[in-house]
Amino acid sequence: MSKTGKSGKGGHGGHGGRAKKHEEHEEHENHERWLVSGFDMMTLLFVLFVVLYAMSSIDAAKFTAFAEGAREGGGAPVTILNDGAAIDAPTENDSPLKPVQVAQEAAIDGTAQTAAEAAAAEAVAADQAERTAAEAKAVYDQLAAAREALAAAVAAAGQAGSAEFVIDERGLVVRVVSDPVLFEPESAVLLPAGKTVLDALAPGLSALPNPLRVEGHANSLPVTRGGPWPSNWELSAIRATTVLRHLSEADGLAEDRMSAAGYGSTRPLVPDSDPSFVTVNRRVDIVVASTASPGANALLPGLEAAAQDGTAAPAAGTQGATTVSTTEDAGHGTTDSEGGHG
Repeated sequence: MSKTGKSGKGGHGGHGGRAKKHEEHEEHENHERWLVSGFDMMTLLFVLFVVLYAMSSIDAAKFTAFAEGAREGGGAPVTILNDGAAIDAPTENDSPLKPVQVAQEAAIDGTAQTAAEAAAAEAVAADQAERTAAEAKAVYDQLAAAREALAAAVAAAGQAGSAEFVIDERGLVVRVVSDPVLFEPESAVLLPAGKTVLDALAPGLSALPNPLRVEGHANSLPVTRGGPWPSNWELSAIRATTVLRHLSEADGLAEDRMSAAGYGSTRPLVPDSDPSFVTVNRRVDIVVASTASPGANALLPGLEAAAQDGTAAPAAGTQGATTVSTTEDAGHGTTDSEGGHG
């Protein structure tokens, strides 16, 4: 019995011992989870660009209406360029994603103008030329009226012939001879006759809305060595500012509408070969500046020439009197030791 018990105990012991525990395995980390977020982002971007593309589509009907409005409002043909070739305005089924060109000289692809485009360009140019000519005529008439008023004022002051009035591309130029009206040779002190001329001009100049520019000029003869002026540049500039200060301080013209400049001997009226160059080129110009466009100002000399041709006889008589005066001054200059300078 003891054997049997042992064997039974041994058999029972073989099956009744503690069961071994199963080993727990660690979970594997998923290294591909970023793909989910990445694909989500790509999907959202795709949807975004689809929406943007849909919003960028142009309504062909609205574009056609815009082209029609531009054609009617501008008065010139509107050409739709399709791959460099000119075609008509887009229809409902045509692509409107082509640039609009108002042809003036030639198409972008180098093709020549059509007859309609050339006619439209010529019409625009003719209209612009007509407007410019009308502007120039209006400005010239205003300056011519001012010239008459200023000349009458100088004559009433007993200084007829002391100033010359010319209309050029700058405007109305009042040329006052420096010797013997404004200044003594190599002097920047106003003479009594010069003050009288400026006082006579001042009311008419004050009534004009135009800017005023005072320009000093000298002849080509050098100043006296060791004298008060280093060169004709300083002499011409001081004379210009002297005239400006008199107009401002004595005659009450507004300073903010005036300027002064000295040109030395760089802008002569006559060449040095002319017998009267000594006194004619020595002068002070008061320029009533034109406020017109550059194109209109360029037409002013032509209008002045046409007006002078219409009054050839009076102009010739006036010029003759001026020539006699400058000739006498030139002769006086040759007898005076300083008469020929500055």
